[in-house]
Amino acid sequence: MKKIRVLLAKPGLDGHDRGIKVIAAALRDAGMEVIYTGLRQTPEMVVEAAIQEDVDFIGMSILSGAHMTLFPEVLRLLKEKGAGTIHLFGGGIIPDQESVELEKQGVGKLFGPGTTTEEIVTYIRSVAADRKQEPVM
Repeated sequence: MKKIRVLLAKPGLDGHDRGIKVIAAALRDAGMEVIYTGLRQTPEMVVEAAIQEDVDFIGMSILSGAHMTLFPEVLRLLKEKGAGTIHLFGGGIIPDQESVELEKQGVGKLFGPGTTTEEIVTYIRSVAADRKQEPVM
C-alpha cells in the first residue's frame, strides 16, 4: 500500500515553525511520508517542491496574516502546472469568515489554534480514503 505523502510549508515571512515541526513528527508517527520545506518559502517554491516530490497533500502554516494571498496563489499555481489534484490544506491564525472564503476557493480544511495532531491525521486519512474511491478516468 502506497504511503500518503505530505509536503509541509511555511510560506511568506512567518518565522514561527515550532507548530509545523510538531505536525510533521505526528504525521510521520502516523505512517505518512513528510517533506518539510522550511521557512520563508514562496508559493512557487512550495508548488515546485510538491510536484517534484509527487505528494498527495500540501499543508501550509501561516501565522503572518498573508493567508488570503498565499493560499489562492498556491491553488492557482497548482492548477497552472497541471497539479490541481494535490490537496491543499493548512492552518494558522485565520478568521472564520476568511476560512470560509478560502474553502470556497478550493482550499481544504483550515486548522486553528488548539487543533490536535490527531484531528489533522484523521482529516488527511479521510481525504485520502475518499480519493481512492473516486473513479479513475
